[in-house]
Amino acid sequence: MELSRRYLFHPDSIEVMAEVFKGDLVRAIESLRRPGRRYFLRANTLKVSAGELASRLGSLGFPIYRHECFDEALYMNVEGPLPIPDVGKRVVVDKYAAESVMQGAHVYAPAILKCSRLRRGDEVAITDIHGQIVGVGRMVMGESEILTYRRGLAVMVTSPIYRVPSMRETEEYKRGFLHPQSLPAMVTSRVLDPQPGETIIDLNCSPGGKLTHISQLMQNTGTVIGVDRNRRKIDVARYNVDRLGCSNVKLLVADSRYLHMDYPSLKADRCLVDPPCSGLGVSPKLYVTTTRDQIRSLADYQKQFLRVASIVVKAGGTIVYSVCTFTREECEDVVRFGVESLGLEVAEQNPHLGGFGLEDFGDDAELLQRFTPHENGIGYFIARFIKR
Repeated sequence: MELSRRYLFHPDSIEVMAEVFKGDLVRAIESLRRPGRRYFLRANTLKVSAGELASRLGSLGFPIYRHECFDEALYMNVEGPLPIPDVGKRVVVDKYAAESVMQGAHVYAPAILKCSRLRRGDEVAITDIHGQIVGVGRMVMGESEILTYRRGLAVMVTSPIYRVPSMRETEEYKRGFLHPQSLPAMVTSRVLDPQPGETIIDLNCSPGGKLTHISQLMQNTGTVIGVDRNRRKIDVARYNVDRLGCSNVKLLVADSRYLHMDYPSLKADRCLVDPPCSGLGVSPKLYVTTTRDQIRSLADYQKQFLRVASIVVKAGGTIVYSVCTFTREECEDVVRFGVESLGLEVAEQNPHLGGFGLEDFGDDAELLQRFTPHENGIGYFIARFIKR
C-alpha cells in the first residue's frame, strides 16, 4: 500500500509486479514512470536502406544510431529529465495526453479536463488529474474556445520533462522510409521469421507496425493477411500499409476469434498473435488503475486468439505470441494454456535479446523472451510455438 500511494499504481498492479520483479520491484516501477532511454524506429528497406535513412536523418540534425543486431533497427537517445519553468496557471489533461506531453506532444482540446480563466498566449503548467506536472506550454486557444469547439490544438508545449524526437512531421515519415517501433516489437517479427512466398496471418494487425515489418521481411512476396474487427483500426493499418509500400498485404475486417469458422479454408504457414493486453509494460506511466480482475479477463481474451491460431496454422507451422506487458497471467499462463490445452510446442527464438521467462515455468523458461522496464525501457513478452 505504501508503494501504491507513493507511485499512484493500483495495489493489484503493485502486487502482480512484485510477483514478477521481486527485489527489482521499485526499479521497475520507477522505470515505468519515465520514457525508455532510447527511441527506436524501423527503416523500411522496401524503400530505402538503413544506412541511407540514417544519413538523411543525420543531415536533419537527428543524432541517429544503428542497432548492432539487425539492420532495420535505428534509435535516438531520449533527453531528460529536463528542468520545468515555475508557472502559476494550470491546465489539467487526461492520462493519455499527460503521458504524451511528458515526451513533447502538444495538447488538443478534447484532452483537456479542467481549465479556468485562461486566454490565448497564457503560459501554463500542464498536469494530470493528480496534479503531477508533465510540462509547460502556451495557450493557443482560450477557455471559451476550448469549451465551445472541443477540437483543435489547445496548448503548444514548449518545455516537456523529456524530449523525444518527433518523426511524424518529417518528409522521411510521410514518404514511408521509416516507422516508429519499439525494439521488442521488431524482435517479434524477426522471431516469426516469415519467408518469401509464404502465407502469414496477423490476427490483431492494427495499427500495422508488425504487419508491415512482416511484409518488409518477405520483400513484398507471398501474402500477409491482417485482421481486425474494427473498421476504423483497419483504416489505420491501411494507411501505414500504403505509406510503407507493402503490396503483398490483404486487410480483412473480421473478428479473429471466429476466423476459422468464417473462413474455414484459410490456412497459414505462420501466425502472429499480438492481442489486446493490459499494456503495463508501456512507459511512461503517471499512474495505473489496472486491477487483477481486469488482467485475468484479458488473459482469457488472449487465449481465444491463440486457440484460433492453433487451428488456422498448418501442421509444422509457427505461431508467435507477444504482449506489451509482464504479468504472469498474460505471459507464462497463456503459454501454458497453449501447451496443455492446444497441444502446441514451445520453441527456441531467434533473435533472443531479452531475458528468460519466469523460473517456475520450468525447463522451457529459457525458450521464452522477457523484456523488463528497468533493463530495456519497456515491459514485453514473446513466445514462439510450433504446431505439431
